[in-house]
Amino acid sequence: MAAEQEKEPGILSGTAETSAADFVPEAGGLIVSRAKRLVIAGTGSGVGKTTVTIGVMAALKARGLSVQGFKCGPDYIDPTYHTAVTGRLSRNLDSWMLPADTVREIYCRASRDADIAVIEGVMGFYDGKNPKTNEGSSAEISLLLDCPVILVVNCKSMARSAAAIVKGFQLLDPRVRIAGVFANLVGSEGHYRIVRDAIEQECGVPVIGYMLRDENLAMPERHLGLVPSIGRGELSPFFSQLAERISAHTDLERLLQAADTEPLEASARIFLPQEADGGGTAPEASRSPLAGAGADAAPETVRPPEPRVRIAVAKDAAFHFYYPENLELLQAYGAELVYFSPLAGEKLPAGVDGLYLGGGFPEEFAERLAELQEMKQSIAEGIGSGLPTLAECGGYMFLTDAIVDTSGRQYPMLGLVPGKVTMQTKLAALGYREATGTEGNFLLGPGDTARGHEFHYSVFEPAASATLPPAYKTKGMRGSKEEGALNGSLVSGYTHLHFASNPDMPRRWIEKCLLFRKMRDGLV
Repeated sequence: MAAEQEKEPGILSGTAETSAADFVPEAGGLIVSRAKRLVIAGTGSGVGKTTVTIGVMAALKARGLSVQGFKCGPDYIDPTYHTAVTGRLSRNLDSWMLPADTVREIYCRASRDADIAVIEGVMGFYDGKNPKTNEGSSAEISLLLDCPVILVVNCKSMARSAAAIVKGFQLLDPRVRIAGVFANLVGSEGHYRIVRDAIEQECGVPVIGYMLRDENLAMPERHLGLVPSIGRGELSPFFSQLAERISAHTDLERLLQAADTEPLEASARIFLPQEADGGGTAPEASRSPLAGAGADAAPETVRPPEPRVRIAVAKDAAFHFYYPENLELLQAYGAELVYFSPLAGEKLPAGVDGLYLGGGFPEEFAERLAELQEMKQSIAEGIGSGLPTLAECGGYMFLTDAIVDTSGRQYPMLGLVPGKVTMQTKLAALGYREATGTEGNFLLGPGDTARGHEFHYSVFEPAASATLPPAYKTKGMRGSKEEGALNGSLVSGYTHLHFASNPDMPRRWIEKCLLFRKMRDGLV
């Protein structure tokens, strides 16, 4: 594989990303989004909402509209598809991981200059963290954002019964605004008309479109190896075909009318320039009066802080799962992000003050990573010197002694976390996590918590001689456990943390980087 492919230009290299300073709040410190908006939700997992969402995004973009994608919940993969289709960085909206005002701020920042925001739901419309409430569900996101909903129904092998399903979704929570229905997987145009007539008569909402069952037109399996191909454009023909199908069988004008909503406002809070070494406010040179000023504040006074530290960020086909807000919060506290590609053999950039090894698919490239001795040595030496480092999921796997694939082949990795990870054919862990820090964790101390999620197919097997303390204590649906490993200034584990759930994390990281720089330069 050529280095150009390994680095995955575009969506995997960071060129589609924005920075913390790429927006200007309006007077009074408000961010206002005037974009049309809608949620595309499903009655359950597997009904085709991702296929429909991507098709709608592609069809709207083909009409010349600027489309901003979002994904309800913590998933990284669907936003990668959105970004490839729209050319704009898709973001997660998660009402369990994040406070409601933060969800609105993320939405307004990302969509403020778009024509329409298309928000893909998660699981079934009402499915979330709690089976007795809307917590963490697509329904809760639609209510937080006052957002109309297009409900995707799998109509295979049913007719009038489809109306009963839609009616149930309308009645479960009368506050939600189901503005239309998409009839998916119908057998023929005649089948579609039967379903449409039943739903429109019984539920009083339009059926805006349909898609025929077609085994040749289906979302590729969410197999881990497929995602890197997005960055090389290999799925572009599939996206174009979806756009053609949606355009042919969907009333896009009616969809746009359903998405026509009042502007949404949010306070500009957590992404304004901040101070990393105490006080929580930006230094005077970069400080924005909007943080505490009235309506007469001048929006042009918002500007980025001068970079105070440099943090290397691994970004390529093997390591590319990062919440954009994590990177932007680091920038807001004064970090310059320096991207590099371990998979292309690039060494740790010189002179950096921190390192972020995100999630991804190192197991897909384990043989190649194992061969790149100089790259591995440079990263191991950097971490060994005390470089403040966070490694999540795939980055954590990369730190272990070895990755073992499903055939039993073993590939040596960095060897900083004693033990090996063994790939499984089924999911090993999936779900939300509330993480509490442990003693020595520079991001989260023993009394500090943050929220995130786990999703992986591997199992870590510690070496018999392993003595590293855990990085976190995590709590999920099945109870609590110790997770990850600390090694000096290294914090590592399977859990993907969202920094906006606890904005003290990026501040602490920058402070640790500043201290590391002073120690490296002999100033302390």
